[in-house]
Amino acid sequence: MEITENAALVVVDVQKGFEEEAYWGPRNNPDADRNIAGLIDAWQASGRPVVFVRHDSDKPDSPLRAGYPGNDFKPYVEERRGKGSGGELFLTKSVNSAFYGTPDLDAWLREAGVRQIVVAGIQTNMCAETTARMGGNLGYEVFFALDATYTFDGVGPWGWTLSAQELARATAVTLHGGGFAQVVRSEELVAAVAV
Repeated sequence: MEITENAALVVVDVQKGFEEEAYWGPRNNPDADRNIAGLIDAWQASGRPVVFVRHDSDKPDSPLRAGYPGNDFKPYVEERRGKGSGGELFLTKSVNSAFYGTPDLDAWLREAGVRQIVVAGIQTNMCAETTARMGGNLGYEVFFALDATYTFDGVGPWGWTLSAQELARATAVTLHGGGFAQVVRSEELVAAVAV
């Protein structure tokens, strides 16, 4: 795996509101936060750009709504902001894709000459996956750090339910098999930028 000198790490929606299990239900991948922190540290140490994305939900009962404590980044993310020597972008959004946020992610990446992005964050099959898919559609080479994401059990039509782990696997298969992104482990990415 070759990670370019200016590959951007896109950290999606790592917010306190996702800790509210009563709202979201059971989650998978208890190591996700440690892996996200490790990616941020590796990117900042290597001087590569990091994008911090915050979801400002427009749903009045959402733990991610603006003005509610759950809207804030988790402490380990907040304390890492501004620490790297590479470029840094903070953007907010109210939809799934970080490419539909403010300021414009695509414009920022293109202006910096970035052609490769790494996606990590919450939720695996929602905002992280949508950001990765759209990045692929926009022509970026996308790496999806599956173990630096997590999600929650889900309910669909006709009473269908999938566990968080099943949803994460479906995301990995869709992104990788569909050519949207290369699904990788965070340790592979950390090793690739440490050289």
